[in-house]
Amino acid sequence: MGKPGLLLALITTAGLTSACGPGPGAAACPDIAQATAVSVTVPAGYAPKVATLHLKACQDGTCTQDDLELHPGSASIDQGCSPEGGCSATVSPDGTKFSTLFLQTLTEAPMSVTASGTSADGSPLPVRILDFRPSGHYPYGEQCARFITASVLLDAEGLHERT
Repeated sequence: MGKPGLLLALITTAGLTSACGPGPGAAACPDIAQATAVSVTVPAGYAPKVATLHLKACQDGTCTQDDLELHPGSASIDQGCSPEGGCSATVSPDGTKFSTLFLQTLTEAPMSVTASGTSADGSPLPVRILDFRPSGHYPYGEQCARFITASVLLDAEGLHERT
């Protein structure tokens, strides 16, 4: 391809690229991939009792299970805003624990999650089972991709869907 052909190709490509972007006043969608996973949170009041956690999630005839590594959770602490308009926050440990079980796929079909593990004294935790339906949301607006989430909370009373 000669210089005139290359120049024409570049101009055409630049025109097409700008024509595909969001229009005036439209918000761009973030280029974020969805994690196909079940997240689990153990609240601060129950976290010291949980030493190990095993999670099993079944959906559409496929089950995934694993021993999960529990990570310390944190909460955002508002640091306020300056007169110039800059705002800030910091994080502080809040006593919770969390982890994630990654799946091959995640849909809005019914799901069964089973949690088991050991307590801090080495005794088995009660086996907890939750049947629920993961939910879909448009966190960046309906013009952007739909995200499906599956989040559970494990506490002394059992396993609950986290909304």
